[in-house]
Amino acid sequence: MIYQHQIEGGVTMQATASSTFNACATNPVDARLSEQRVAIRHLAVILDGNRRWAERCGLQSIDGYRAGGRNVHALLSWCSEADIPMVTLWPLSAENLSRDPEELQALLTVIADVFEELACTGRWHLRVIGDLSSLPPDVKRRIRNAECHTATVDGLDVNIAVGYSGRLELLHAIRTLIADHLLAGTVNTLQTDLSFESITSRLYTAGQPDPDLVIRTSGEQRLSNFMLWQCAFSEFYFTPVCWPDFRRTDFEEALTVYRSRHRRFGQ
Repeated sequence: MIYQHQIEGGVTMQATASSTFNACATNPVDARLSEQRVAIRHLAVILDGNRRWAERCGLQSIDGYRAGGRNVHALLSWCSEADIPMVTLWPLSAENLSRDPEELQALLTVIADVFEELACTGRWHLRVIGDLSSLPPDVKRRIRNAECHTATVDGLDVNIAVGYSGRLELLHAIRTLIADHLLAGTVNTLQTDLSFESITSRLYTAGQPDPDLVIRTSGEQRLSNFMLWQCAFSEFYFTPVCWPDFRRTDFEEALTVYRSRHRRFGQ
């Protein structure tokens, strides 16, 4: 079916669902069983639209980044209440590192602030994924310290993708695979040993389930180099709402649409 998301001003967004959502279902047992069948083990969110939100509000870009950062706390609480055990957030791509230096520094400062704020709650197990080598040393240090601070936290697992590129992640995995064979002296078996598992086990997300649902805010309908390997069978939900304006009703709407879909995994 075609799912339409309408926001103030009459702007309509469409999201395609692969099966019809029965809004009239009244049997609570059937509803619970249905939700179990489509449980979300891993939710990924592309946090897009901070600058556009700021422009519409007549504010500076930094104000949009700060508003987006505050919204991360709310999202993680909603995920915990929805029994979603793993979340990946993408605030900064590798391509974003080429932005205006002053604007980039402001964004990096907000990202480091959010890392520290989340770590201080003691509620989330944080993990950074991506290439931090191009980040300023102080930002890198703050992010790594926050990550280490939550190493023993028994809570929602939260990946935060910083300086992340899906293509670079795949290159990193392949290079690691080759290096492992060189170290073991088994390069002659590399071709026969190459498999889905040998790549998956060397990704940043090794050992984690692939995202079941990917939400992207602000109206863009593309992956933009995000988790290219992991999202092979993910469901997608696009909303025109900019990230700072993303509210619980928008979150619940995305889950409702996801639960209406029949995931076939190519079968």
